[in-house]
Amino acid sequence: MSHKSRRAYPSAQYQVAADQPLGVSSQLPYGVAPGVGVPGVGVPQQQQQAAQLQQQALPSGGQPQQFIPAQPPYGAGQYGTDDASVLAQGMNSLNLNGAQNSGVGAMGNAVPAYGQQTHPSYVQQPQVPYQNVPIQPAYGGGAYGQQQVPQQSFGASNLVSPNGTPALPLNQLYQTDLLRDLPPPIQELVLPPPPIVIPPGTTVNPNSEANAPYEYLRSTLNVIPNNGSLLKKSKLPFALVLRPYNALRDEDEKVAVSDDCIISRCRRCRAYINKFIQFTENGRRWRCNFCNLQNDVPSAFDYDQTTKVEKNRMERPELNHSVVEFIAPPAYLVRTPQPLIYVFVLDVSIKSMQNGLLGTVTRTILETLDRIPNKDGRTKVAFMGVDSSLYFFNIPADETDKDASMLVISDLEDVFIPSPDNLLVDLKLCHNNIEKLLNNFANFFINTTSEGFALGPALKASRHLIQSIGGKVIVFSSSLPSEGVGKLSIRDEESFFGKPKEASALLTPNDSFYKSFAIDCNKSQVTIDMFLAASTYQDVATLSNLPRYTAGQTHFYPAWTATKLEDVTKLSKEISNHLSMDIELEAVLRVRGSSGLRMSSFYGNFFNRSSDLCSFPTFPRDQSYVIEVAIDENMIRPVACIQAAVLHTTAFGERRIRVITVALPVSKELKDIYASADQLAIANYFTHRAIEKTFSSSLNDARDFLTKSMVEILATFKKELVGGNIGSSSPLQLCTNLRMLPLLLHALTKHIALRTGRVPSDHRANALNLLGSIPLPQLVQYIYPTVYSLHDMADECGLPEVAEVDEEQQQQEEEQPLAISTGEIVLPEPINAASEWLAKYGLYLINNSSELFLWVGGDAVPQLVNDLFGLNDVSEIPIGKRELPVLESEFNMRVRNIVNKIREGKDTIVFKNLYVIRGQSSHESSSYQNDPSFRELLALRIWALNDLVEDRVQSTSSFKEFLGQLREKISN
Repeated sequence: MSHKSRRAYPSAQYQVAADQPLGVSSQLPYGVAPGVGVPGVGVPQQQQQAAQLQQQALPSGGQPQQFIPAQPPYGAGQYGTDDASVLAQGMNSLNLNGAQNSGVGAMGNAVPAYGQQTHPSYVQQPQVPYQNVPIQPAYGGGAYGQQQVPQQSFGASNLVSPNGTPALPLNQLYQTDLLRDLPPPIQELVLPPPPIVIPPGTTVNPNSEANAPYEYLRSTLNVIPNNGSLLKKSKLPFALVLRPYNALRDEDEKVAVSDDCIISRCRRCRAYINKFIQFTENGRRWRCNFCNLQNDVPSAFDYDQTTKVEKNRMERPELNHSVVEFIAPPAYLVRTPQPLIYVFVLDVSIKSMQNGLLGTVTRTILETLDRIPNKDGRTKVAFMGVDSSLYFFNIPADETDKDASMLVISDLEDVFIPSPDNLLVDLKLCHNNIEKLLNNFANFFINTTSEGFALGPALKASRHLIQSIGGKVIVFSSSLPSEGVGKLSIRDEESFFGKPKEASALLTPNDSFYKSFAIDCNKSQVTIDMFLAASTYQDVATLSNLPRYTAGQTHFYPAWTATKLEDVTKLSKEISNHLSMDIELEAVLRVRGSSGLRMSSFYGNFFNRSSDLCSFPTFPRDQSYVIEVAIDENMIRPVACIQAAVLHTTAFGERRIRVITVALPVSKELKDIYASADQLAIANYFTHRAIEKTFSSSLNDARDFLTKSMVEILATFKKELVGGNIGSSSPLQLCTNLRMLPLLLHALTKHIALRTGRVPSDHRANALNLLGSIPLPQLVQYIYPTVYSLHDMADECGLPEVAEVDEEQQQQEEEQPLAISTGEIVLPEPINAASEWLAKYGLYLINNSSELFLWVGGDAVPQLVNDLFGLNDVSEIPIGKRELPVLESEFNMRVRNIVNKIREGKDTIVFKNLYVIRGQSSHESSSYQNDPSFRELLALRIWALNDLVEDRVQSTSSFKEFLGQLREKISN
């Protein structure tokens, strides 16, 4: 079926208001084309003007888009939209409204908002330019896709390159009034950071790429203050967001490799040679870009050891790429590279048998055996069962006729390894016997009655088994540790909910054994991962210390049971993704900076072996790290450099160093610092600081810290870069590249990790773990969920993307098709996370990076319900955790494609469960409230609506109210 075809649905079954929404001025927002993107203004008479408006309203460099006539989009009219809103939505897709377009498909819809009788309060207000100057694009030639007005005639700041030639100007500062930017333009949450502008001649090879891609290393400040006083004055943090590996598997991430084992490092600061150095003395020496010391170029630097001929040094990977891997010479090896080792510790207590965890885990490991990294054939595995005793398994080689046997240790006080052989075995040599063991594993414990779980003794035995080599211990548990060292008890949550001591009483470790043991494991190159799946209290706050200090991760599955297929699917997929992930072994991370810069604090799952050395027994692919930077000396050079180096052993036994280098300009002007600040990286830094405040003080102090930090930034911007304009009526001004920061910090205060109210401590502790470890793209979505409107999505959404073929090329190659499919499913444009954008007849998908919520409006028309679910009425739709039915309907197929596309991810092991929720209908009766199924529905609604973070969540303020509070604080 053509992507442009549309189906006609019957109209909605109730009257839709088509009047102009309240609060919409007849004066248009500044920079917005008449009748475009403003609620209630899209009327048929203006359709004829659309083509003329298209060119004049597009941002600089923008390409005109195909005009969309006033034809109802797929499912729009029949789902309750009126003719005016159809036109407004169609024109809205043209993106004609410049700075005011928030990417919200519903902005042209004059339908009453969900649960309200009037139009949403977040209407577009008239804007006027701050001064009569020509419209300028945002930084990077309109990277934000909007027209911006420069703050004032600051002029362009120029750097001077090392050879004295003028450099390109730095990013210019553009200011905006946050109170006029409502609803907030959420499309900016996925934009790249402000560009890094470095002088010409900074790189040794002018033909090479510039800085390291921001996916690997991004700075909160893309212009560095020239001294610590200016940094302190700015109130902006200087920190790095580091993610050395951007994909779970090597084949999905191509990084340049220097394979001749020639590694040149500075003799003084030990920085690795990189593209920002300078060659001196006719190329015989190189000047370090970190400490300025001159170093000798290695004699073999210009020699190809493979072809035995001279080669051009400028073709070397380290001089062409800012992300490079060196294959290390023998000098970097202190021992034979360790093999990849997995020790599986399985809960075999009666709880694990009853909820089906043991059977699910063993079956998943069995199905994933061939996907475990084993390129060099050295991978080893061991299995241990745990209840009130420890059960080891002796696994013979496949060439023998013996089967695996079980050895039992009941003395938990003095744990020992019962056999020196055949407990830790080669995956390749024992593959068949391992399969047999996994097939029969649950049968060993089918008659168990033990309720105990001796996790502490099991961990000690696991470490003892592999401490001479190192590796990964993976724990699968359904029980609270109740036997031996590390025994835990259920905490009295009721006594501390909402109290100042809630964090210290419920979120800190309940036993010091786990942290101290984790540090010992780190020294032995042992990582611990936790998979906690139970319907009872697990003490995540205590057990998560094991992964936190060993570079692992805690995976939490509340109310898990094998009787629900969706639970089994999620756990199985995540275990499989985890086991098949390429990991680095016995790794250390060191981050260096130019003279005057010091790495002062480190955040993430690892252990600080020294002040600047982070230790990772295994280096995961699905986590990121934050490093705070201090400026101790005046920065006298125009460019400062930062270099992160990860020394590691690959899963196939090769010692390597991954080096990531970034060069950042230096300025003495505060406006340059603000104009190049990265709002997402700053939000990531403040997230870690809030977590730190939670553990060291209280949840309330963590929330106050976030608000106070935002107030300080706004006050500094107003005082230093705006000036004057004091009083309650003054606008709330900030630079455009930071305007999403208040939204993110406010949403963070409402997050389950930090918000007020009754939150089970296991859930809160798990949320804190995720906030402190997941990569930045997922973190932003975890803080501010993405909401898609599906009932009125464009025709191409949910179908493979089609790329148009160039017409000139088409004429030359007449046999080629006019369009080709890229295979990538097109997603709808997100709408703001606020209930005012949810219509009662609509269909919405909410993605918070952990779960997916499919919200079906209570007044959705029968045709939508039938096409998506194959049912006749909304009330028949089953709610809760489930998958969508597979129907022949095109709409059903498109929605399933969107769900599957969102679930994809080459950089995360997470599989998102889908929860189906029915919204409130116009005829919903209060008499249903005593029905258990209705109470379940209410709980699901509350859970999903908590993700609409622009609303009031429980006792918190809405985002608009929060901005008003900020303005009052600034004015006072």
